[in-house]
Amino acid sequence: MTSSAEPTYTLVVVSNRLPVDYDEAADGAVTWRTSPGGLVTALEPLMRSSHGAWVGWPGVADRDFEPFENDGISLVPVRLNETDIEDYYEGFSNDTLWPLYHDVIAPPSFHRETWDAYVRVNRRFAAAAAAVAAPGATVWVHDYQLQLVPRMLREARPDLVIGFFNHIPFPPYGIYAQLPWRKQILHGLLGADVIGFQRVADAGNFTQAVRRLFGYPTRGVVIDVPTGDGPIGQTGDSRRVIAKHFPISIDAASYEELARRPDIQARARQIREDLGNPKTLMLGVDRLDYTKGIGHRLKAFGELLADGRLSVEDVTLVQVASPSRERVSTYMALRDEIELAVGRLNGDFSTISHTAISYHHHSYPREEMVAMYLAADVMLVTALRDGMNLVAKEYVAVRFDVDGVLVLSEFAGAADELKQAILINPHDIDGTKDAIVRAVEMPKRERTRRMRSLRRKVAENDVAAWSASFLRALTGGAAVPAGIPDDLDLALQGIAGAENLLIALDFDGTLAPHVDHPEDARAIAGTREAVQSLLNLPGVRVAFVSGRALVSLQHVAQPQSSVLLTGSHGIEVQLDTPEIELDLLSSELEQLDILTRVLGSISGSIAGTTIERKPAGLALHTRLATEKDGQRAERAARDQLGDQLPGLTVREGKNVLEFSVRSSTKGDAVTKLREYTGADRVFYAGDDVTDEDAFAVLREDDVGLKIGQGATLAGFRVRSPHEVTQVLVRIAALRSGGSPRF
Repeated sequence: MTSSAEPTYTLVVVSNRLPVDYDEAADGAVTWRTSPGGLVTALEPLMRSSHGAWVGWPGVADRDFEPFENDGISLVPVRLNETDIEDYYEGFSNDTLWPLYHDVIAPPSFHRETWDAYVRVNRRFAAAAAAVAAPGATVWVHDYQLQLVPRMLREARPDLVIGFFNHIPFPPYGIYAQLPWRKQILHGLLGADVIGFQRVADAGNFTQAVRRLFGYPTRGVVIDVPTGDGPIGQTGDSRRVIAKHFPISIDAASYEELARRPDIQARARQIREDLGNPKTLMLGVDRLDYTKGIGHRLKAFGELLADGRLSVEDVTLVQVASPSRERVSTYMALRDEIELAVGRLNGDFSTISHTAISYHHHSYPREEMVAMYLAADVMLVTALRDGMNLVAKEYVAVRFDVDGVLVLSEFAGAADELKQAILINPHDIDGTKDAIVRAVEMPKRERTRRMRSLRRKVAENDVAAWSASFLRALTGGAAVPAGIPDDLDLALQGIAGAENLLIALDFDGTLAPHVDHPEDARAIAGTREAVQSLLNLPGVRVAFVSGRALVSLQHVAQPQSSVLLTGSHGIEVQLDTPEIELDLLSSELEQLDILTRVLGSISGSIAGTTIERKPAGLALHTRLATEKDGQRAERAARDQLGDQLPGLTVREGKNVLEFSVRSSTKGDAVTKLREYTGADRVFYAGDDVTDEDAFAVLREDDVGLKIGQGATLAGFRVRSPHEVTQVLVRIAALRSGGSPRF
């Protein structure tokens, strides 16, 4: 508990390090300098406006510091002693988790004493965050050093909204399973409401590990986590956790601003002159880490020189390898290996006037790095495994001259976005050599085309957009005001002019309020007219995407004949023909018979429960049952069907438990509708956890609209179906040239 005298904050960021560097003058005066970094840049305005605090270690061992303010941000130091640094940070974090999470490029160590230190220090960070978080505050925890903190916070402060972002990869289950404390780590992470990863594959690896080790139900990006001591089905109580990729980025505008400074451009020219003005200057910028593939890069470059495909008179490689974890034995050995390779190559190929590799084992200020990026014709990013690799994005952001070539490892997260780079497998030395030669010889027109595309991608998805998208998904617990928010209206203006626009809408809770009897649901007044106004416009298709069976959806929605329909979470489809597409196998029909018999028996014995029949499954509704009876019915259904039909797809909605013999999601339905209509922009609105699967497949220029509260992947939210009707009217007006505003 905090005393009334201690300040509390509505937004708390927790990371291993505070965003400041400590400096103590000879006279004992202490000063703090803000550390350069994208995370600080992204969160600084938000933390100031929301009265936020940052919890972390100040970078000085065995020293206590009182909370203080630096550059407008409240900082809460966490004390670490030398033993903590050795065991928690250098030991478990960087000698166990780091190599394990990077595909065991180096062997991880597993020591119980370093695990104990990891638990102890995570508890210290969690206590510090809990002490300064205001009631109902949002706490955002960062990175692999603090994976236990979300659960510790959840147990100490259940009122908090908790997010976690993993900046490094999350490994496949076969690798992750080696960790002796694998369940404890997952349990810690699942204390969060939203867990963010760099890549789609990382989020998928995490979800698979949860399924394998805990057996929790997962649906797309949503995981059902029990809130009681037992598994779901014994207690009936669960929380929903979103596990999804949110690729991080940089403050692209600030890098370009630096690059446009005359003094930095002059420094770039000076760098080339100091290196003998080579025809091609290649650059590698990395922490000295075995995951970065520096050795592979040097091997490829050395072979190109030996083969005569590159000449030391024409091409120079600058390699910046900033110091990293220098007290860890693996890193000490790596430094010796890299510097030996550099020495050999320079000894073999350098001349009096030309050096093959200009090697630098130290860090540079940002201004010097920007000058190097400007000077370099080719940027080499050859990581063997990397969560993102922001150096690749920094190089692109700096190149306002729309020149330069990026050679990028496909094993770096940045490869998912920067597809106009030359992508390589750094383990393939011959392929890497060919890519380097291609980069050196690439014509100016192709360089410009590729770089223009890369720069557009980096500018559109900068670090501010990254933090905003994560926090939008996380902070869904607050009350939603009435009306159409300004940012949503701006987004509607953006999609209204699409050549082919698909308006896809959930029904229950989106167009129609939830009711006790599902057959009584009806869209609110004005919805039908709003849909018709959209149908009247060229280039617009409207679709209803429901969990209901299509027969039920047609009964309650009474859609116009040109509305496209998908039911049963995409299992049933009715497009521009009267036929419903559905083909069940004989084995699925047999499963359906067993399902009908089991749920019929349960519903017949528990008052207030009803069965809704669907073509590929059944739904058990408990809205009219008492809370105790509803939980009992759902528990019985899970237990009995889990034994008899273990392969069923199970979905949990609001007072409904649905079992399907065929697996499909609303995301599958939206993908199918997009392909069928040829839509280049999609608007999707939904209110339920099943709609998160649809939000997950939307593209960057689509619009997702969540109705009501709760964590969501949608970019926007409104309060109720009444606002949805207003939104539909607004889209129609914008597309037809009018502008009614509510």
